Amino acid sequence: MAAFQHTVRSPALFAGIGVHTGAYTRVSVRPAAVDSGIVFVRTDVTDRDNAVPVSGEAVCKTQLGTVIGNAAGVTVSTIEHLMAAFAMLGVDNAVVEVDGPEMPIMDGSSAPFVRVLDRAGLRPQEAPRRYIEILETVEVVEAGKRATLKPACGFEVAFTIEFASAAIGRQSIDLAMDEQVFRDELADCRTFGFLSDVEALRAMGLARGGSLENCVVLEGDVILNPEGLRRPDEFVRHKALDA
Repeated sequence: MAAFQHTVRSPALFAGIGVHTGAYTRVSVRPAAVDSGIVFVRTDVTDRDNAVPVSGEAVCKTQLGTVIGNAAGVTVSTIEHLMAAFAMLGVDNAVVEVDGPEMPIMDGSSAPFVRVLDRAGLRPQEAPRRYIEILETVEVVEAGKRATLKPACGFEVAFTIEFASAAIGRQSIDLAMDEQVFRDELADCRTFGFLSDVEALRAMGLARGGSLENCVVLEGDVILNPEGLRRPDEFVRHKALDA
């Protein structure tokens, strides 16, 4: 990646429904100054601070999606697919204006966000890019799941998932990541879910916008999407995209 920070050259506009709320939202990704990072702005909120800067500390919920919030209680949900595109295309600074509580799910992958960012273009800025270097292993283990950050010379993702469904089974992927690898190997891999979970999720206020248009849906061992999978191991690749 380039040594200097980048922002978008011109506004990137898109719209769609949120996978959990089912609400239609419009988004404008706009250029931002150096060292400002990624800041989501809820344009539908006018009675309090509506800016939500992205940081690890801003994450307030991770149930089936990443939700960030600010001190005023304003939140933006399902930011992970756009954030993946920002991270791997090298967008350091941007203002993301959204007129609702949830980012559009688009087709369930990062590919639509990559396309709109490509159309907007990127502009280098006169400030060096800063990196976080992992100096020692950090690990979290919870309910049989494990996430680990380890020191490395570059950015690499290694994922393994295991599901009882024969359509998924056990899948692993290990990729040395850069922009081209992201574009070629991960960006188009979609989110997935089980039909048996939909009623319970909707009772919790989730998955109200989910459909075969934006999600790989499984019923037991059967994939319901008529077009099938984009890749045999699309499931584990999407988990790597989320990260």
